[in-house]
Amino acid sequence: MRTAQLFFGQNIGGERGVSEADFRKFVDEELTPRFPSGLTVLEGGGQWKGDENKLIREASKVVVLVLPNGIEANLKLNAARKAYKAKFNQESVLLVTQPACVDF
Repeated sequence: MRTAQLFFGQNIGGERGVSEADFRKFVDEELTPRFPSGLTVLEGGGQWKGDENKLIREASKVVVLVLPNGIEANLKLNAARKAYKAKFNQESVLLVTQPACVDF
């Protein structure tokens, strides 16, 4: 097994544009169908240097998943990232994966 963390920024063009209701709808329509076994949503805040070498800060949501290894999970993760970027005009959605020993 492995864990995956997806970091979803909530700004659109420098302003907070993804509301709680918007994100909840994204989870319901895009994440839950792809990952029906479950997920965890955490509040986050991030910062990075943008294109103009200017510090950018924004609220974010971090989604944590426990997944089997394999191509199918990778395809679902990438499809979810692509959907969020398209829906909310985002440059990127950070993905971090790591091996995990899991017991329920």
